[in-house]
Amino acid sequence: MTNVTEDIRYVGVNDHKLDLFEGQYTVPNGMAYNSYLILDDKAAVMDSVDRNFTGEWLDNLSEALAGREPDYLVVQHMEPDHSANIVSFMERWPKATVVASAKAFAMMKNFFGTEFEDRRLVVGEGDTLCLGTHTLQFLTAPMVHWPEVLMTWDSRDQVLFSADAFGKFGALDTEEDWACEARRYYFGIVGKYGMQVQAVLKKAAKLDIRTICPLHGPVLKENLAYYLDLYNTWSSYGVESEGVVIAYTSVYGNTKKAVELLAEKLKENGCPKVALNDLARCDMAEAVEDAFRYGKIVLATTTYNADIFPFMREFINHLTERAYKNRIVAFVENGSWAPMAAKVMKSMLEGCKNLTFADPVVRIASAMNEENQKQIEDLAKELCKA
Repeated sequence: MTNVTEDIRYVGVNDHKLDLFEGQYTVPNGMAYNSYLILDDKAAVMDSVDRNFTGEWLDNLSEALAGREPDYLVVQHMEPDHSANIVSFMERWPKATVVASAKAFAMMKNFFGTEFEDRRLVVGEGDTLCLGTHTLQFLTAPMVHWPEVLMTWDSRDQVLFSADAFGKFGALDTEEDWACEARRYYFGIVGKYGMQVQAVLKKAAKLDIRTICPLHGPVLKENLAYYLDLYNTWSSYGVESEGVVIAYTSVYGNTKKAVELLAEKLKENGCPKVALNDLARCDMAEAVEDAFRYGKIVLATTTYNADIFPFMREFINHLTERAYKNRIVAFVENGSWAPMAAKVMKSMLEGCKNLTFADPVVRIASAMNEENQKQIEDLAKELCKA
């Protein structure tokens, strides 16, 4: 348990037992489920934690409260890793009031069979809750990344409780680069909702924020402009880093040889970074992260059952459902007969905005030949020039 400010305590937990977050994202360094306690004339708890940590969380709260009764439980987000212990809290402290948006209370009815009609306070955009010297102002953040989400501004300590925004994978007792796991978290979980994130950033720009308290990952206090700028780039689908990401599948190794040659030629032509992803073997979320980080992408795969290889189809689906845009796209296809891969990949991207398709399309018939090598050299030059 640590102090965020003089009056705000961290009472969250670390999870090192979890292998897949949301059933799909690998978390080798675990997860943090963050919860905070504001001690004033009134005591307010900010969110609960995952159901597997009920006892630890309630113990953390009791220790921080030091005999006091909490007055409020503020529920900013109803995803179960943050809301699972609402009932446990309300049973433990029967005089407390739960504070949430109207949509959150409707979700509580779905999850728990009750909306706490006799012990609730419904809040929305601009509403305030006075705790004494601290006044909490609520900001709606719909679809960042659920519809009921609130963020909370503590004007006295200049703290923004940001719900899932500015979160990352990884428990708090591990040391790792923030941006890498925050980027993977953002594009995997929040990435589809860039427009909604932009709307929240406009609200945040009006606040003199000194501390950001997310529901996952570390409390952010230093160099906040860095985190805000990254979120602005990510949510506007801008290019964060110069470079080329190559995402490929290869059945018998020939497509792999082609993309390895392309990576070599890109480096020879001065490309600052080449990120190579074998979609059958890599972490798909890492490949998606790379696709949104860099401004240029090469999609390389085989024609398979008159379509494309399944891992490539899955990867492109990940991109399109997250509103992929503002990128240069190149294709490498391999087909022994009736090649279809480039045509299929391009058609899957038709709904994406502001994509530029690079020439030439590299077309391999089973194995590379001299013409393919020349095409790869020309493509490398084109991508480095663009």
